[in-house]
Amino acid sequence: MHQSDLQQKTEIRCVSAAERDEVKRKSVKRGESVTLDPGVTKNTNDSLTWYYNDIVIAEITGDQSKICEDVRCKKGFRDRLKLDHQTGSLIITNTRSKDSGEYKLKVSRITYSIIRSFSVSVAG
Repeated sequence: MHQSDLQQKTEIRCVSAAERDEVKRKSVKRGESVTLDPGVTKNTNDSLTWYYNDIVIAEITGDQSKICEDVRCKKGFRDRLKLDHQTGSLIITNTRSKDSGEYKLKVSRITYSIIRSFSVSVAG
């Protein structure tokens, strides 16, 4: 066996502090839909968890998903959340002014996690 046969490939991905801490801002008029796109390629084994003001509002694990299992979430969003399983995007339909606030996505992978932050402003 050669030395090169024993070497493993390791991928190291560096992300700047500015990109890591970036908050994507979305503005929408009341009644419209807004899509929060994480901008990462979703892998089959990824676990995605969406938060609104630190409350879990949606999760994708493998091919299973959960939306609004918390009482506070059900009361606030009432069947207005959708998940795109291919991209991990969260879609909020028929937005209300109460939907304004901070949304976070945690993408958990085998070797690391990614956090994406969104600030949503609903006007009108």
